Amino acid sequence: QVQLVESGGGLVQAGGSLRLSCAAFGYSLDYYHVGWVRQAPGKEREIVAVLRQYGSATDYADSVKGRFTIAADNAKNTVYLQMGNLSPEDTAVYYCAASARVEVPRKHDEFVLWGQGTQVTVSS
Repeated sequence: QVQLVESGGGLVQAGGSLRLSCAAFGYSLDYYHVGWVRQAPGKEREIVAVLRQYGSATDYADSVKGRFTIAADNAKNTVYLQMGNLSPEDTAVYYCAASARVEVPRKHDEFVLWGQGTQVTVSS
């Protein structure tokens, strides 16, 4: 069974850091574009970072550039999102998502595999 499992969310103060993990079961993440997508209350889902197939490149939303880093540990079949200098505007449910299409996903609904999400809350 194909599955994505996120972990690492929690409550952190503004200016703090968190690392989210996305572990894959049933297939190798290296063959997929893997993204972190967040959804804040009352807002649409937003792609914040994408690690392209085979780790060929990374993409970031302007809102997180310079603060977030997406990276993979192929031996653990896990993709991480290191988040730094967090602000209350980063509060959201963060989802790990994957796509095996050739095209890099530009919209959240272009991902076909999703984890269950992990809550990140940043207090001021």
